[in-house]
Amino acid sequence: MRLLLDTHLLLWWLSGDPRLPQQVVERVQAPGAEVFVSQASLWEIVIKLSIGRLQVDLPDLERQVPLQGFRWLPIRNSHLLAVGEVESDGVHRDPFDRLLVCQSRMEPLLLLTGDSQLKRYGSTVILVA
Repeated sequence: MRLLLDTHLLLWWLSGDPRLPQQVVERVQAPGAEVFVSQASLWEIVIKLSIGRLQVDLPDLERQVPLQGFRWLPIRNSHLLAVGEVESDGVHRDPFDRLLVCQSRMEPLLLLTGDSQLKRYGSTVILVA
């Protein structure tokens, strides 16, 4: 099973946050699971850190991703171009989430997220609670 963690789930995983759904733990630890973290999540974290909305040790985060057995997923031009094709009704306009959806569709990967608004983007989005 090929999984893509959304940014919140990544941060919760790395910090041992109790809000991390057990379903995420089970999927990530399942035999044969390949877990990816998008460079879009790193970009989002850097931006939120720079505007004071988040406190993260960036060098540690960068090291921890592979130490957890996760793989960085690069942002490709095809992923970016696909963002313009993702339907938006104005409800969910977060560019990082939309990029994660496109990556999950194109790679393909199952995007694990706690954001119920993303579920409408199809079968590659798995809502965890």
